[in-house]
Amino acid sequence: MQLNSSIRRGQRGFTLLEVLVALIVLSIGLLGLSGLQTTGLRNNHSAFLRSQATLVIGDIIDRMRANRPGATGGHYNISYSASPGHVTCVGSCTTQQVASIDVELWRAYVERLPAGEGEVSVTAAGLAEVKVRWNDARDPANLLELVTRAQL
Repeated sequence: MQLNSSIRRGQRGFTLLEVLVALIVLSIGLLGLSGLQTTGLRNNHSAFLRSQATLVIGDIIDRMRANRPGATGGHYNISYSASPGHVTCVGSCTTQQVASIDVELWRAYVERLPAGEGEVSVTAAGLAEVKVRWNDARDPANLLELVTRAQL
């Protein structure tokens, strides 16, 4: 009987130490989990921006295919630094007016991306090259550029 009570006295406070160690391990695990969640959200947003850039490029290529004479005539060509002029037309529009309106609308879509810029060049043979660049969510100092070439 005496042996049992002396063993119990020697183990007093040991469960409190076990609980403290378990809390430390749990808190480190939760910190790691929150870090993984943050990285996942950042990568998900980056993928979303890449998808938006792909959709925007597809939009201008479809617009150029709908107005092939304007595209092969060079009316869709615009560089990163150029700003499209504002054009309106009432009734029937020329291919140049349609191209100017398309480029203006397209540039507005591209600028919705973080620091988004776009460039279009079309050859007389109908080979189009569309470039879109934007700031990536994973590294704000890193500009990503998506280039697509298509035959109109």
